[in-house]
Amino acid sequence: MSYIWLDCDPGHDDATAILLALYCTNIRLLGISTTHGNTTVENTTDNAARCLHAFAAPEHIKVHAGAAAPLLRPARSDAEIHGPGGLGGVEGLPPADSDSVRARIDNRRPAIEAIAAAIGQTWNAGAGAKVTVVATGPLTNTALFVSVYPHLLDAIERIVFMGGGIGVGNRTAVAEYNILCDPEAAQIVLNTPVPKTMIPLNVTHKAIVTSSVHAKLINSTIYEAPSGAPSSQLRHTLSTLISFFKEAYESTFGFMDGPPLHDALTIAYVSRPELFTGIRYRVDVELTGAHTSGQTVADVWGYLKVDDTWGRTGKNCEVATDLDIAAFFELFLDCVARCDEVSPLNLRSAN
Repeated sequence: MSYIWLDCDPGHDDATAILLALYCTNIRLLGISTTHGNTTVENTTDNAARCLHAFAAPEHIKVHAGAAAPLLRPARSDAEIHGPGGLGGVEGLPPADSDSVRARIDNRRPAIEAIAAAIGQTWNAGAGAKVTVVATGPLTNTALFVSVYPHLLDAIERIVFMGGGIGVGNRTAVAEYNILCDPEAAQIVLNTPVPKTMIPLNVTHKAIVTSSVHAKLINSTIYEAPSGAPSSQLRHTLSTLISFFKEAYESTFGFMDGPPLHDALTIAYVSRPELFTGIRYRVDVELTGAHTSGQTVADVWGYLKVDDTWGRTGKNCEVATDLDIAAFFELFLDCVARCDEVSPLNLRSAN
């Protein structure tokens, strides 16, 4: 069993990461923190809570709001891809002001305090289990946590983050959006002496929700529905999520076959690491380049003199390089099927 903390900025693909974190049978989700990124932290917090309700998360799993802005730079948002509220076009989720959603948000403890409490309790001074920190948005919260609570680094199994690209970007010529939002935070995380895995654009752009995958997402054996219609309200909600994301990726990036499920791959990596191949490199973030700020620079040819540690002097990051695409989507659809059996969204469909 892998214990994880999920830090995210929902975001369409973040929503699918939340679903996988709840329904991968060998993962136990401890909690969720939210950050600026795809939209404001107020919206990402609400969106995460809406997803927890829709996906029938256990009541003890709460959302904790985190950083509203990067460490040094102005905050960005990405309405072109995710809509102004972060989950544009998604139908069927409860409104943010509903009691069921507000109950999912814990305003008593901010993000890094909640992360520290969950990891400390799970680790229990070595008598318990280590925790994997999964980040699917800008790395601000993660950088603050490792800086403020260095005594808990021994309790971290690994940091897995979606971000970066080797020779490719998606919001500049060479910078991926999550890293571009807070490159200083990303460098702090890369300098942290714990194992890390980066799931870059080079791999996430292979995880395309094709029309065939989308058709499987729509269909279910649980509820009867007219031919071609989603067979449950949950599946309708997920279908609208994919459809909006598909249109955004087609109009912005020219992806004609479907949208990539970037963030869900982080959870898939924790659950099924054998689905991925990767290479350990020295990775740094360009912080000052006029044209390259936010670029993740991997020393693929081994020019730098580094040691075998995971910190600032070492080969600090495993970089995913390939993916078993069919097996990933099998995992994704299996998780959707398990969620479909219990989602409160389906109460209307069952009546």
